[in-house]
Amino acid sequence: MPSFTPSKFIHQIWKHRELAAAIISGLIIFFTWLFQAALTQEWSITLLISAFIIGGYAKAKEGITESIEEKTLNVELLMIIAAIGAASIGYWTEGAILIFIFALSGALETYTENKSEKELKSLMDLQPETAHLITEQGEETISVKDLNIGNQILIKAGERVPADGIVKKGNTIIDESALTGESIPVAKQKDDKVYAGTMNDNGSITVEINTLPNETLFQRIIKLVHSAHDEKSPSQQFIERFENTYVKVVLIVVGLMMFLPYYLIGWSWTDTIYRAMILLVVASPCALIASIMPATLSAISNGARKGILFKGGLHAEGLAGIHAIAFDKTGTLTEGRPVVTDVRLNEQENVKEVFSILHAIEKQSNHPLAKAVFDFCKTKRDLLSVEVDNVIHINGKGVQAQVQNSIWNIGSARLVGEEKAKAFMEGYANDLSNDDAKTRIFIQRDHEIIGLLLLKDQLRKDSMQTIHALNKLGVKTIMLTGDNQETAAAIANEANIKDFRANCLPEDKVNEMKHLSKQYGKIAMIGDGINDAPALATANLGIAMGAGSDVALETANIVLVKNKLPRIVDAIKLSRKMNRIIKQNIVFSITVILLLIASNFLQMIDLPLGVVGHEGSTILVILNGLRLLKG
Repeated sequence: MPSFTPSKFIHQIWKHRELAAAIISGLIIFFTWLFQAALTQEWSITLLISAFIIGGYAKAKEGITESIEEKTLNVELLMIIAAIGAASIGYWTEGAILIFIFALSGALETYTENKSEKELKSLMDLQPETAHLITEQGEETISVKDLNIGNQILIKAGERVPADGIVKKGNTIIDESALTGESIPVAKQKDDKVYAGTMNDNGSITVEINTLPNETLFQRIIKLVHSAHDEKSPSQQFIERFENTYVKVVLIVVGLMMFLPYYLIGWSWTDTIYRAMILLVVASPCALIASIMPATLSAISNGARKGILFKGGLHAEGLAGIHAIAFDKTGTLTEGRPVVTDVRLNEQENVKEVFSILHAIEKQSNHPLAKAVFDFCKTKRDLLSVEVDNVIHINGKGVQAQVQNSIWNIGSARLVGEEKAKAFMEGYANDLSNDDAKTRIFIQRDHEIIGLLLLKDQLRKDSMQTIHALNKLGVKTIMLTGDNQETAAAIANEANIKDFRANCLPEDKVNEMKHLSKQYGKIAMIGDGINDAPALATANLGIAMGAGSDVALETANIVLVKNKLPRIVDAIKLSRKMNRIIKQNIVFSITVILLLIASNFLQMIDLPLGVVGHEGSTILVILNGLRLLKG
């Protein structure tokens, strides 16, 4: 366990100082109220002034700075003025409570928004910093940023590809899941393309750079994520415009209220100033703010208990307005790992012997397909002990080994012979010949093909349930995948998804998200891989599977922590309920504010009653919002 030190504690407090200040301010107010009978008036005012300063400093500074820089007014200023106004006529506690509620709201908003700052760092961690440049003198390690088009680099087994290029020498297996999302590594040989950020699983290759390091596919992913997060949502822009207008209207009306009634209606100066202060208090947006924050936090807490992490109230609220959801395939709709689904063997073969030999040979390989075959064989009972010799991994094709006096080949049709593979399919697996969605692994002993295994990335058990539930909610479903058309069509049909896009690289997914947004309106994206990060950032809402990559988790606005796809249905229902409660609160709080303002103009209420009405409405909307904690 990490040791606790005072410096770490101080660092954490400073990091979340705005939240800490709001909490301290609230504690001071509570202490003053609790011991008001024992405190003198001077001590009570002194404590409340400290609550003003501690809780209001950050928001006051932010409001003043923003007003000066942008030459506009904001709610921060109005709240500070309202609180000072209440205190100026003797209502210190009411003013301090206004400060506390607003400070707490702002602190929690700042805290949640800072969570998204880690995503670009997570992306950059996957970008190699150095490369092995091949020169006339031999091999030289240089910075990736110093690479130029035409340079040739050596990429060893177990290293990430530092830049986009073309294979000039060697054969290997490249794990491209970081870019395409495809779980099965791709064989690479001369003249094939490789991309920065992908992993070279085995075999050394020489690659000629054909793209500048700052223009690689991987770098474009980083730029896409960054630019998508810089764009403000329409709802955020509306809130900012509303805030400015609201503050101007209130301040103008209060300013007029300070002297017009004296000249036009004949009020005394005392009544005029008194009514202006009441207006400033009852018109403050405390109840409006409380209409949203408690309901939002309650929904976030409720979602967390169910394994749904909302990264801020904006996303919890926005999910209700989603009209369509695009799903990544690998690791989202499917399990993300291949499994053996079908087996065909010559009738005269000894099944136990064949599986025992397969088990022994595939044990020697770390390829995902080999692991799938090995795991399948492990499920068979009473496997024989088999001695395997001369195991050779043939890149892009499969594996060869000697068992007693026979040579066994386990791999693709290219390994065992295209014509022999076709003849076996027509003879023993004719019913499977059109299943292009599955990967075929042939079993050959000496020169005879004796069996066939079909492997497939299995659909999650809960995928169909989720798609059906979303369709009932009126949410359209689309699948985006880097797989070929045949594989994509098979998975989409199995999951009952009517619309899908195949052969999608990260840039293609981003373009598809933009197109789907025009077609359906607000759209969400669910994914789990690095390749999904740009699309997650481009969508109105990005949703990541909890077992996905760090980059997907950081980029997404919502995370299904327990990796359960049906939780997205629960999240939508929760978001819709939250929005209903927020609308109820807003209508109620505005109605109360308007009634209090009208009553003030008609001189039907005094300041204590105005504060009671204002704070009472705030308490009621908070309690209404807390209903979301249940269920």
